[in-house]
Amino acid sequence: MSSRGSKLLACCWRSQRKKKQSILESSDVVGEERSDGYHLQPFQEFSFEQLRIATSGFASENIVSEHGEKAPNVVYRGKLEPLRRIAVKRFNRSAWPDPRQFLEEAKAVGQLRNHRLVNLLGYCCEGEERLLVSEYMSNETLAKHLFHWETQPMKWPMRLRVVLYLAEALEYCTSSGRDLYHDLNAYRVLFDDDCNPRLSCFGLMKNSRDGKSYSTNLAFTPPEYLRTGRVTPESVIYSFGTLLLDVLSGKHIPPSHALDLIRDRNFHMLTDSCLEGQFSNEDGTEVVRLASRCLQYEQRERPNVKSLVISLTPLQKEVEVPSYVLMDMPHGDASSVESLSLSPLGEACLRMDLTAMHEILEKIGYKDDEGTANELSFQMWTNQMQETLNSKKKGDTAFRHKDLNTAIECYSQFIDVGTMVSPTVFARRSLSYLMIDKPQDALNDAMQALVISPTWPTAFYLQAASLFALGMENEAREALKDGSSLETKKNAVSGR
Repeated sequence: MSSRGSKLLACCWRSQRKKKQSILESSDVVGEERSDGYHLQPFQEFSFEQLRIATSGFASENIVSEHGEKAPNVVYRGKLEPLRRIAVKRFNRSAWPDPRQFLEEAKAVGQLRNHRLVNLLGYCCEGEERLLVSEYMSNETLAKHLFHWETQPMKWPMRLRVVLYLAEALEYCTSSGRDLYHDLNAYRVLFDDDCNPRLSCFGLMKNSRDGKSYSTNLAFTPPEYLRTGRVTPESVIYSFGTLLLDVLSGKHIPPSHALDLIRDRNFHMLTDSCLEGQFSNEDGTEVVRLASRCLQYEQRERPNVKSLVISLTPLQKEVEVPSYVLMDMPHGDASSVESLSLSPLGEACLRMDLTAMHEILEKIGYKDDEGTANELSFQMWTNQMQETLNSKKKGDTAFRHKDLNTAIECYSQFIDVGTMVSPTVFARRSLSYLMIDKPQDALNDAMQALVISPTWPTAFYLQAASLFALGMENEAREALKDGSSLETKKNAVSGR
């Protein structure tokens, strides 16, 4: 993100900062909704400014492909106070010309709450902007794990779990009056922090002008959609059949070719060679049978979603084994954080060693402010400007000598004037707040440092320390992981 973009974000924040609550804090809603054993905040409306800040100005580094969306609709990762991860889908401006239709659809889908879905958390409808906000899934898509795996292929018990959970998601949607799903495919199935598969809620929105209900690959499109251009519940079952083929074969096989192989009983040609010895002939035959039924040309010959759940349930193996174990992926516990490659500052934040954190920030100085703090025109060098610089210098002196209240006062004077933007000032004030036991204020400043400098590891590390102090350990670990990831990329670029 450019320094100019960072400044715009910072200016937007400063214009709102004297309200009773900051933009970041206003996203918090009192009360939660329960979804089959876990809690979600209620469906809500977000302002465009909130989502712009949450995504660091829709920064290109926050674009994610794992939510199965393609241009012109883009999905961004973002964070809301306090580090609540979200995915933000920003539609093409011509996608929903009628705001009422968009609101009706968003609110209808937003009423759904289920642990098999990537649930919709809110929406934004301002001017020509149309955005959806959903839970963020951290472990990529079924397509990634089936077709583009790097270390090992997905195991058979996990593949069966995927299709059962997907069928359960569709059954829940059907029972809730949303029996149409647009372009069901392996990119629409995402994995959460526990590696449990979930169905993206974005495909539940009715078709709009942003594109057709199915991809342009006609070989995988339900035949009735090719005839009429309309999606039916039976069309969703057809697409489910193509997913069964994906799971069985580890490839994207055209349904017509698969049906030819099934008719010729060439089941081995449909089966992923990586699965050899992992399942019985009976189980493999049952999955092939289900796929064949789903892919029938006549809609009335396809099974309903409830019968799919009934058929897939007895096939489940190792039901007590967590998904992250079956996927052989790390889980979000303390040991995974401690194994990260952390900088000295990251290590100090993990240990909550405030003295070490102070020494490191003092040593670093303002070298990370390049491009943000000192881009000033000649006309801005006024008496007020000189007073602002003096406030920062006094703050630096107080910070060096751990006169924390004075440091906070001086840095606040610098920030309130607003003629200069400095992530380091926010970072130093954040640590000062931490050292006088004001972790919420420390977290707010760490978040503002990130608004100004979206890829600054220091901002993430200070967020982590603040969250640890607030007792929010899971969120703190996620911030540490983000900081470590950014530091690794930064070092790779610099060749260190």
